Amino acid sequence: MSSPALAALAALPQADLKSIFTADPDRLSKFTLTQGPIRFDWSKTHLTDDLFAGFLKLAEEKGFAAQRDALFAGEAVNNTEGRAAEHPAERGEGNADSVARAKMFHARMRALIDAIEGEALGPIRHILHIGIGGSALGPDLIVDALGGDGARYDVAIVSNVDGTALERAISRFDPEATLIAVASKTFTTTETMLNAASAINWMVEAGVDDPYGRVIALTAAPDKAIEWGVDETRVLPFAESVGGRYSLWSSIGFPAALALGWDAFESLLEGAAAMDRHFRLSDPGRNAPLIAAFVDQYYARVLGCQTRALFAYDERLRLLPSYLQQLEMESNGKSVTRDGKPVDGPTAAITWGGVGTDAQHAVFQLLHQGTILTPVEFIASIEPGHALDPAHHRALLVNCFAQGAALMRGKENDADPARAYPGNRPSTTILLDDVTPEVLGALIAFYEHRTFANAVLMGINPFDQFGVELGKEIARSIEAEGPQGFDPSTMALIDLALGGV
Repeated sequence: MSSPALAALAALPQADLKSIFTADPDRLSKFTLTQGPIRFDWSKTHLTDDLFAGFLKLAEEKGFAAQRDALFAGEAVNNTEGRAAEHPAERGEGNADSVARAKMFHARMRALIDAIEGEALGPIRHILHIGIGGSALGPDLIVDALGGDGARYDVAIVSNVDGTALERAISRFDPEATLIAVASKTFTTTETMLNAASAINWMVEAGVDDPYGRVIALTAAPDKAIEWGVDETRVLPFAESVGGRYSLWSSIGFPAALALGWDAFESLLEGAAAMDRHFRLSDPGRNAPLIAAFVDQYYARVLGCQTRALFAYDERLRLLPSYLQQLEMESNGKSVTRDGKPVDGPTAAITWGGVGTDAQHAVFQLLHQGTILTPVEFIASIEPGHALDPAHHRALLVNCFAQGAALMRGKENDADPARAYPGNRPSTTILLDDVTPEVLGALIAFYEHRTFANAVLMGINPFDQFGVELGKEIARSIEAEGPQGFDPSTMALIDLALGGV
């Protein structure tokens, strides 16, 4: 390991979790932190005082404070593409000019939402949001988590280019009462534009007058949207410096703002801004995203854990694992450092997960008794999202807390090894006061900053995503030029399924 601080961390012994608690009566207070409506508990991880001190040295060695300042100052922290990463400005935290521009764009979005609510575009009841990746995952998470029966419009978010996804969405919508939101940073994304064209055709075939007049464009390339056919008054821009997977705070969040109401969207931004301030102003030793990154780095870089599991013990957060897969793996799934040199160890772990208690009956066998050490993260809410018998929520929380305890404690059984649990398996618990717009905004911002902190500790750029391009380039070349020069397997597949194109 080229980093002296990381090499020193790797040389420290690993203690058993139960013995760590026994040896340190103050462990719980040392390794828990409450920030606003969220309590973070890292006490059932292998962090010790020595490891924590070592990670603080690593953060200093990597220039964490300076890079954090550069992020909020609007400097070009995305060095490979030569631009800033200004998603915090969308929440009011960052470079003053960028914050002012974000507020202007938000005001434009609110004015259009007011017009839609006033039926300027007709009696709208349905929102068809078309995007992919960061242009779909964020709005989908927010609407699903906070909408419930209180959403003011029916919302369908379509990302897959598979026509089945779009067909299923429009089959339940009245085209005369549908608004189409097309979300694409460049307004050239192949899958999105094909889905958008098919949605327009659906409206044309249904006899809708001026179907392009029902389209709202959410983009950082407004000229492209206007060229495609969207009226300038229905284009909602956002800054080029806001990355796709960090963009739900911008006009990409339009369907959430419309379906949930502007007050809810503002509360989402305010919750995220509170986490921004915590991350920007807190000392490293009491900084939630940075401490979480210490845990991530220990298991991925020191112990070599290749995966990290996340389980939301709340149905409202069922889409959070999918959202975090893109945020974490597209950001930090890199093999070179910021200066183009090979990294000196593993980078992002594979993020996966599910919803409790369903996951307990599907994958927890491996977590408790399998041979692969997997750090686990539990997320739960003190307040339920329903009005049914409180026994439902009590059972949910009891199961959540019991799983963390069982992973750590284990259970010996010399007489029947198949019923033995090794224990000493780490978990983190994140406990929310409730799943509200403010809390969800803070939680998502926490994960954004945790991803950035991990990148700083590894010396990589989390804001580019060149790894997604090669497959797309090859697909375009097949469409344009036919299957030329490919390997025999690919040629055979194209010939069998597509008739040679």
